[in-house]
Amino acid sequence: MLLTNSETFLSEMSKLFYTNQTNGGSIYITMKRIDNSKKPTPRAEKLKKKTQDKSVTEQRKEYKCLIRVHDNKRKISTIVSAKDVNKFQQAYSNLLKGNLYGLKKKDKKKAMKKSKATQ
Repeated sequence: MLLTNSETFLSEMSKLFYTNQTNGGSIYITMKRIDNSKKPTPRAEKLKKKTQDKSVTEQRKEYKCLIRVHDNKRKISTIVSAKDVNKFQQAYSNLLKGNLYGLKKKDKKKAMKKSKATQ
């Protein structure tokens, strides 16, 4: 898996869209929240003692977002911090809007028949 910065990620993602458009393949996108804490979770007895300290540490914790894109051949990923989310989200949404045109529309006739059958 290739971990890149956000600009490289977006350019590689557009290349994946183009190659899979010509070959007729699929692309899978995954988003996941990460907090970069590798500490084990404490037991319940210790949590009762440290409830005041926990509220202080939760305020300082900054979450990040891990975004993965893969097809059958390549995998790319990036980590976006909370302060860069707005800029990345704008570029990401523009990229998706430009490349998601092969989606199939729902067949309204089948949906109408199903809704009438259930009534």
